Amino acid sequence: MDEPFETFLADLRAPQERDPAARGWLDVVLSYPGFHALVAHRINHALYGAGIPLLPRFLANVARFLTGIEIHPAARIGKGVFIDHGSGVVIGETSEIGDGCTIYQGVTLGGTSLSHGKRHPTLGRNVTVGVNASVLGAIVLGDNAKVGGGSVVVKDVPANATVVGVPARIVAQDGKPVRVVSDRPQVEMPDPTTDAIVRVQRQLEQLEKRLNELEQGEATGDESWSWVI
Repeated sequence: MDEPFETFLADLRAPQERDPAARGWLDVVLSYPGFHALVAHRINHALYGAGIPLLPRFLANVARFLTGIEIHPAARIGKGVFIDHGSGVVIGETSEIGDGCTIYQGVTLGGTSLSHGKRHPTLGRNVTVGVNASVLGAIVLGDNAKVGGGSVVVKDVPANATVVGVPARIVAQDGKPVRVVSDRPQVEMPDPTTDAIVRVQRQLEQLEKRLNELEQGEATGDESWSWVI
């Protein structure tokens, strides 16, 4: 019984430690839907693990109605997880969330496959997933990773990395900005927006170079220069 009680206390402390708006443990117990959803999930997960049919899913549906947070009973969630606000959060069946993670409203930990087996993300310890972000597929987010709001993550994220964008790309590693050493960010997934920006930058550089050459030609009186584009 020590472990469930320790988990309960860790879940109770998490909002107090990470939300400046929290006004003590009673405030959390009475008015934090993320905490309510986690407590309900702990019970539903135990029932699911005991092999009880139907009831865990039904109770999870009730919890979703009451809190706005959908957590499949089979999802594995560590201690001290903080679901802030929580409205619209969806955590899929094979999701795994490590101790100390923070999940903001609108986050989806979803699957990209219709096959059985592992198809949802695994979050390491102390991972932060920003508002309205989507983490999709059987990917792994390393310890202390951060996902920016509105991002769509479809590739593994190393520990201590920060990712943003659609699709998400690494912008910081171990607290230091990541320099882009090529035309494409340091991820394999194509990013049409970045590609378009790079093309426009190249065209501007070529136009500026051509303009400078024309101006130099006029300054030296060279009539061979012409304004033909």
